Amino acid sequence: MVRNAQLSFDDARRVLRRYWWILPITTVLIGVAAVVASNVLPKRYISQTMVLVEQPTVSPELVKPVITEDLNHRLSSMQEQILSRTRLQPIIEKFGLYASDRGTTHIEDLVDRLRTAVKITPLEPMAGTQNRQLPGFYINVTFNDAHVAQQICTEITSMFLEQNARERKQQSKETTDFFQQRLDEAKNKLDEQDAKLALFKRQYLGSLPEEEQTNLSLLMGTNTQLEANTQALSRAQQDKTFTESMLAQQEANLKAQNSGPNPESLDQQLSAMQDNLVALEAKYTPEHPDVVKAQHAVDELKKRIEAQQKAPPSLDTATHLSEPPQIQQLRAKLRQDDLNIADLTKRQSQIQNETRVLQGRVQASPVVEQQFKEMTRNYQTASENYNDLLKKHNSSELAGVLESQQESEQFKVFDPPSLPNQPSFPNKVVFASGGFGGGFVLGLGFLYLLAASDKSLHTERDVELALKLPVL
Repeated sequence: MVRNAQLSFDDARRVLRRYWWILPITTVLIGVAAVVASNVLPKRYISQTMVLVEQPTVSPELVKPVITEDLNHRLSSMQEQILSRTRLQPIIEKFGLYASDRGTTHIEDLVDRLRTAVKITPLEPMAGTQNRQLPGFYINVTFNDAHVAQQICTEITSMFLEQNARERKQQSKETTDFFQQRLDEAKNKLDEQDAKLALFKRQYLGSLPEEEQTNLSLLMGTNTQLEANTQALSRAQQDKTFTESMLAQQEANLKAQNSGPNPESLDQQLSAMQDNLVALEAKYTPEHPDVVKAQHAVDELKKRIEAQQKAPPSLDTATHLSEPPQIQQLRAKLRQDDLNIADLTKRQSQIQNETRVLQGRVQASPVVEQQFKEMTRNYQTASENYNDLLKKHNSSELAGVLESQQESEQFKVFDPPSLPNQPSFPNKVVFASGGFGGGFVLGLGFLYLLAASDKSLHTERDVELALKLPVL
């Protein structure tokens, strides 16, 4: 008798001795049924291929790849596209799949059945490696015909290879076109800034920041020239004044000579010229041209006075009607002084104009420098942007060449789609093992139920528990 749902060893031995034949019957029946089921159930064959991701032959440090997206994301995107209805329906029609179900089943359901038969499994990177990129993936196709499964697997694999190559080329072309468009825009902006900068330099020529020191040096030079010219003009005016006074004295002497000798007037002129000579000697050195001229005039006048004193009174006064060489020289000197003063005055005006221009440039230099810095900054920004886009465009073009020559990252079939010899489902060994094992467990279950339902008394303990009376 089983007490509290606990089967004792004696109970188990007693039930097994009495109903032992149940175990072999259930084991054999269930095992045979599993073997029969493994032969009767529809077969499923799995064709498998392994696709590896071949790294580019050129180092990514030399040529930056255009596609930097993680391979897991790309693989997921390609899987969604390849397993879409528009891509799977041609495979169904090409290999004549599900021919018996086409009349009764919608094409969407057939596509779903084929989609569930295709399984993509990523190949995880090896432990301990530095590169964490996805090394590849498996493509498994399950179908009820081994040859058809292999053909479908081959077709799906080709679609992955073509899709990867097409996407990489397309993305490379789109990237190159994008950079080309941006490069053209940057080139136009750079040309525009270059033209503005050139126009600014022409407009403010002479006032640019790099010409500030030159302007200051030129301004100092013009100030020096202006000072020297002013001094020269002052000396020229003094020379003219002196020449005019000498000419007036000579003309007065000439008139006096024409009207008769007048020694007193000559003596007065000599006294005045001597006073002028003393004044010049006090102001200038003896070698100064003005002092030399004044000394020469005094000497000439002395000679004339001596000549008049020695000349006889009957001398014909008509010879004095013409101007002497001294007066002609003074008139020529006066004309030369006028020309010299006019030239110096003109030169002074030119120097003053140059000084005003230079002063205007120096005063405008801070404002021009600020504007020039802003324009230079805009030009530098446009130039850097253009150079950066040019590098990216060249790199994109080079990456496109690598894509066309298949020197970049590529999908490579490592194991071609296999032709399965044995069905993956049902597995006869697994079915037989499971059937016999399940039959044995089922037999043990039946024995336990028989032991649990047995209410017969076999020991004194069973009697005491059932009758609640002691046994004598």
